[in-house]
Amino acid sequence: MSTISRFLDQAEHCQSLFENAIRKLEIPTCQVFFNQGVLTPVAFKEAGIPLTTKDTAAVNAAFPNSVAASQNQTLVADASNAKPATGKRVAVLFSGGPAAGGHNVIAGLFRILGSANALLGVKAGPKGLIQGDLFEISAANIDQIVNTGGFDFLGSDRTKIKSDAQFEGVRQTCIKHNLDAIVVIGGDDSNTNAAVLAEKLYSGVKADGSGVQVIGAPKTIDGDLQIGDLLPISFGFDTATKIYAEMVGNILQDTPSSRKYWHFIKIMGRAASHVALEVALQTKPAVTLISEEVAEKQLSLAEIVDSIAKTVIQRAAGDMNYGVVLIPEGLIEFIPEMTALLQDLNDKLAECKDELAGKTIAQQCELINGKLKPEHAKLMASLPDYIVDMLMAERDSHGNLQVSLIPTERLLIDMTAARVKALDASVKFHTLNHFFGYEGRCGAPTLFDAAYTYNLGLTVGSLILAGKTGFIASIKDLDQGGTPLALPLTGLLNIERRHGHDEMVIEKALVKTSSPAFQYFAQRRAAWAAGDCFCSPGPRQLWGPASRQMPLSVALNRDYASMEFEF
Repeated sequence: MSTISRFLDQAEHCQSLFENAIRKLEIPTCQVFFNQGVLTPVAFKEAGIPLTTKDTAAVNAAFPNSVAASQNQTLVADASNAKPATGKRVAVLFSGGPAAGGHNVIAGLFRILGSANALLGVKAGPKGLIQGDLFEISAANIDQIVNTGGFDFLGSDRTKIKSDAQFEGVRQTCIKHNLDAIVVIGGDDSNTNAAVLAEKLYSGVKADGSGVQVIGAPKTIDGDLQIGDLLPISFGFDTATKIYAEMVGNILQDTPSSRKYWHFIKIMGRAASHVALEVALQTKPAVTLISEEVAEKQLSLAEIVDSIAKTVIQRAAGDMNYGVVLIPEGLIEFIPEMTALLQDLNDKLAECKDELAGKTIAQQCELINGKLKPEHAKLMASLPDYIVDMLMAERDSHGNLQVSLIPTERLLIDMTAARVKALDASVKFHTLNHFFGYEGRCGAPTLFDAAYTYNLGLTVGSLILAGKTGFIASIKDLDQGGTPLALPLTGLLNIERRHGHDEMVIEKALVKTSSPAFQYFAQRRAAWAAGDCFCSPGPRQLWGPASRQMPLSVALNRDYASMEFEF
């Protein structure tokens, strides 16, 4: 066998030169976790920051045990009084879609629990927790997964634990494996589920009448799990946006090279446009749509298309028959006439679930159109079939429209082409469309995400050893060494309309048009539209000049003095 053949064989099973190198990479760690150079759990004290929402009274009534325990108070790390428990048996699971850095949450959790406690992995997410599919995690497992991307070590799923039978399944898993704590690594919906689990498992689970602790960790590449300075960003966002920015930067470099295409790029971000805004800040494309601005300004679909068409014509006048349009994945839900249609449609789909079963899309549309408000039925009938089919598609387990399947970029291309022709038939308008989604979810984490998630794991483990339950871990002061926090999950819950009825959920953090990041973007976008101001940030770096760069939108919004994180 040749040397190269042996090398190729050895690289199988995630053992490439790169993967082996990143496993050895030193992870920046908050100094508060070190006591005389030894990694040590921290205790927690009240930070004097209560968390409430508009629906706190109703939430407090629904979560009496959790609220009595936390008083909805934020906790801050206190290194001086740590007296960690021992003999704990902790289960950890991934919930929802993958995000880079998840494995490092497990690594940090494992290392802070130490040899005096046991960490068990839950296979296949919440479903595995219900079914009791657990195994004990070893130091060798951690050495293999540290700093690597994906959720493949445990797997994940989108099961929402809400029925009595499901809760009983979780309870039996806790009894069978003698669990003391459960860690839910997930987004806003998953951490809403963690809040419910914390209340359900608060007491009466174990033989002595005690309960099982539940702690969350903030994951989502969409970046819509944010609580101001207290939770600056969810993990996975930095890696995803840097991967997307590299690809968008490559396409932007191609546009003046080939000089003939407009690229319409739909980019992940189902309910918020944080990803699109961050990628725009990184790359400076000609057009970037921000869903929240569309909703705030009540822009119609026709107005959006008209604006894009006029930019196409403006650039053509400067001999630039090319450009890039960035489109947030969830844009269609923010266009006012579409928002109203979808609210009506979602309610009718929930009401008519049994009637719709077994019918074709055409039959379903006929039935639903007869129940929609007349103006909504008219709008539905005006949309292309490829849009209607996706609007009628089954919602996900959390009741969300599967916007990633809606070809919004195709709709905008078709409508923009017609509008450009109407305004100036001489303009050349050739297009290509893309959707950047899964490409950004499972890459090896950036140094920021690797460090952020590892420190989140240390925080989660410390909370468990301190006996806390019903909290989500966080790290603030990203530019000043990092400060571990614990936010009460009940203090984040709001009442929203889901599946045709009200539910208590963690509110998604949307882009604020008053934020410094958006304001900078708004000031510069006219110049980006008029000329080639783009830049290519290149590949994400784990070592090198850009390796310590945090998300630009986070640095702008938190008014940090530097765009580099410091742990």
